[in-house]
Amino acid sequence: MKYTALTLLLLFSGIFASFAQNANNVRPLYDKKTIGEVRLTLPAAKWVDALDSMRIYGAGLLDGTAMVDGVKYENIGVRFRGDKSYQTGLKRNPFTIRLNYKNADQAHQGYTSIKLSSALRDPSMVREMLYYEIAGKYMPVPQACYTKLYINEEYIGVFVNVESIDKQYLNTHYNGASNAFFKAGIDGKPIEETSPSSSDCKQNIFGSLEYEENMECLKGNYDMISKDGWSDLQELSRVLAQDPANVEKVLDVDRALWMLALNNVMVNLHSYSGNYSVNYYLYKDNHGRFQVVPWDLNLSFGSYKNTGKGSDLELKDLMVLDPLLHSDNPFKPLIHVLLKDAYYKKVYLSHIRQIVEENFSNGLYEKRAQEFQGMIVVPYNDDRYKLYSLDDFQKSLQMTVGKRSKIPGIVELMSRRAKFLKTHPELTPLPSTVSALQVQGRGKFENAKLSAFRITANADRFPRRMLVYYRFNEKSPYQVMSMKEEDAAGLANGVKAFSALIEAPNSDDAVLHYYLMAENAGAAVFFPANYSFKPNMVKLSELNK
Repeated sequence: MKYTALTLLLLFSGIFASFAQNANNVRPLYDKKTIGEVRLTLPAAKWVDALDSMRIYGAGLLDGTAMVDGVKYENIGVRFRGDKSYQTGLKRNPFTIRLNYKNADQAHQGYTSIKLSSALRDPSMVREMLYYEIAGKYMPVPQACYTKLYINEEYIGVFVNVESIDKQYLNTHYNGASNAFFKAGIDGKPIEETSPSSSDCKQNIFGSLEYEENMECLKGNYDMISKDGWSDLQELSRVLAQDPANVEKVLDVDRALWMLALNNVMVNLHSYSGNYSVNYYLYKDNHGRFQVVPWDLNLSFGSYKNTGKGSDLELKDLMVLDPLLHSDNPFKPLIHVLLKDAYYKKVYLSHIRQIVEENFSNGLYEKRAQEFQGMIVVPYNDDRYKLYSLDDFQKSLQMTVGKRSKIPGIVELMSRRAKFLKTHPELTPLPSTVSALQVQGRGKFENAKLSAFRITANADRFPRRMLVYYRFNEKSPYQVMSMKEEDAAGLANGVKAFSALIEAPNSDDAVLHYYLMAENAGAAVFFPANYSFKPNMVKLSELNK
């Protein structure tokens, strides 16, 4: 018997989905290797009308019961969510499911909310999954997986289940959840309808972080999720506008640069980097610095095409989107102010270079996109409410889908974009290579124990300087120290040696977490490359053996 490629894919995916269902009793909520299942029982026969009414008039949630991967929860609340992705009269809208709606302690594996994305304007159904997976290599981002949704025993379709940015998320990543916390944009309100509270306020700035002397002006552009914090948000925008030399004190700049680099590479223009400065969260951590979290990514990879400069871009323009987009735009201070600094600009370009090399030039993104689609082809085909045909779903990785919206094929866009970025003049300068890294241990016949960490390393291509970022507690921000250039014999042309001495806390159990940055005339590079999650570590007790 001969099978078409589609038949084989359906058969394989059916077996995979069956296995996933058999494992529901132990399935982690955000397991990307299996497909989850949420079954809602809602009391209203016309539940779409009820949820539409609540969405339009902002009145509460609809009571119901949920089965999450086979576990039953009573007294949950349901509502439609989303701005551009929400449409009246549709069953396949994005959902928020509040497990703790009536019972504050009710949670599934610690998660109190489930947020299902309908993947609007994404015929491939992989944009959010792919963006979050790539971004998660470089900065904390929500988890995401596929989940099938049933309501009153009717199959509504396969959705992207994205981890809610809430108390659980903030405790996991920032060891706290009670500080200033904002979402850029007003939840449940179309972007175009957001407006400041007074005509004296700047107009149409959205979540750009432009400075407003009148704090009330902020309230038309951000959702405050915490109990208070407007003054903290105002201070962040003031520092960007008036005191950028001290921006590190109020913002985790490296994380912000990662988000901006990810948005640019993956053409995520429904974000701070596009027309409206929205779809990101700001949380002030326990060290007084705001952390950024990207959100709502179904329009990434060129599905939304407006940068705020002129009309929507054509595919050929998206392929060659300027990596320094908005660097000359004072109305986008997070980009303009940070990239005006020569060092931050090199760091940002280093991030772009790394994202492209590790995910796109090597074709890894295409393989992962195919794997994601292979997982869901059966439940997608079974979805009577899907917004695109199965044929469009299958073609959407390789070619543009739609005559009106013209959603770019992800490979069609990114194969050309990766080549463009690899050869862009801002990205062609070669960074230094860090080598000969050592942390000096106690000499064989030395009696006195070491009380400091002495780090040495070399860098080639005529480095101007080397920095060491270090900390002794993984919950603390890194401190930075300039390394001293050493006179060393026998080094090749262009190679320099550097050293740093970092005093240890008064404990033989001290553990140093650190990474290096080498900067030459044209570029910066970090070592190790995955310093965001796996910095170098060394114990003082090991050095003293």
